[in-house]
Amino acid sequence: MAKVEDKVRVNGQIRARQVRVIGADGAQLGVITSEEALRLAQQRELDLVEVAPAANPPVCRIMDYGKFRYTQKKKAQESRKKGGPAGVKEVKVGSGTSVHDV
Repeated sequence: MAKVEDKVRVNGQIRARQVRVIGADGAQLGVITSEEALRLAQQRELDLVEVAPAANPPVCRIMDYGKFRYTQKKKAQESRKKGGPAGVKEVKVGSGTSVHDV
């Protein structure tokens, strides 16, 4: 399983010229250049994180990257805990069981 930090581009790793930016409060700031978006994030002492690289233009969010990584890690741990392997299943076949019953 790939690590979260391998999948997500942050700050200077974002290569797109223009990005759609979502602020830290969840408000859309519109489509602006990645340099301007990075400047906005640095003014707020936060990171610019690419959350939807496949979109056109890519969607980036201004947020604390450390907090984002922590929450993603916790979600992954919780899903592994809930989605564990099922127990061993047992099938009983008696003398009255025909071929199509199994």
